[in-house]
Amino acid sequence: METYDAYAKINLSLEILGRRPDGYHNIASVMQTISLADTLTVEPAPAGELLVETDTPELAAHPQGNLVWRAARILQQARKVDQGARITLTKRIPLAGGLGGGSSDAAVTLRALDQLWGLGLRESELLNAASLLGADVPFFLHGGTALVEGRGEQVTPLRPLAPCGIVLITPPLAVPDKTRTLYASLRSYEHTNGLLTQHLVDAIAAGGLPPPAVLYNGFEDAAFRLFAELDILQQTVIDAGGEFVRLSGSGPSMYVLYPTVEEAAALQARLAEADVPAQVVTPVSPIVL
Repeated sequence: METYDAYAKINLSLEILGRRPDGYHNIASVMQTISLADTLTVEPAPAGELLVETDTPELAAHPQGNLVWRAARILQQARKVDQGARITLTKRIPLAGGLGGGSSDAAVTLRALDQLWGLGLRESELLNAASLLGADVPFFLHGGTALVEGRGEQVTPLRPLAPCGIVLITPPLAVPDKTRTLYASLRSYEHTNGLLTQHLVDAIAAGGLPPPAVLYNGFEDAAFRLFAELDILQQTVIDAGGEFVRLSGSGPSMYVLYPTVEEAAALQARLAEADVPAQVVTPVSPIVL
């Protein structure tokens, strides 16, 4: 039995460059894994069996619909594996929060089963499997700080983000079929050319914490149109001192970067006084299993 952490991410930048001929969108994004994590325990099971157990009712109700089971099944079928696996998933990353929890779980499943089943997969084979599972999954094969382009399959590691404290706020807001709905609601002027992300890449390469002015999310306007009361929450965070609050992914999670954990904890305390639950997290380096 082996236990693995599957880390969440935030988007330090996310630009939607335009729609592709295949119907997907090209993006330019800088993603960063953070210390909030799910836990996966992986152990052998009888030949051919794939068992996924979880403490989350929404996932437990449809065990073959979650990305952990799908990742395991892709490997089992592609490599004609006759071994089985039992995977226990403990969720801490909020579902559909814009933090990539399901994608991270899937990436860790690929690497964990590669080890459990002794497959010896090359990085290119893991990347191909990850690309079949979702746009964020390739990034989570390593995590850390990375430039993500194309549909999400082009991942370029960057200099690690400077140590910092991150205040993370995930409100209990939902939009049906969220990511598809947000993409469909984008207006033409909300497509950008990737230059903002390049400025961020340059700032990270220079060292130190990137200035708030280079943090950007092309989904923000669409998210504020679709998520009821998200704008009110944003203003509450600003009033508490979180001046440069940004959306992560397709939301509704938002975050504020601070140079120190102590400054982040101070904002968390002020938000608690305003009845806004928040947590302090930190950047996580690339993952090596």
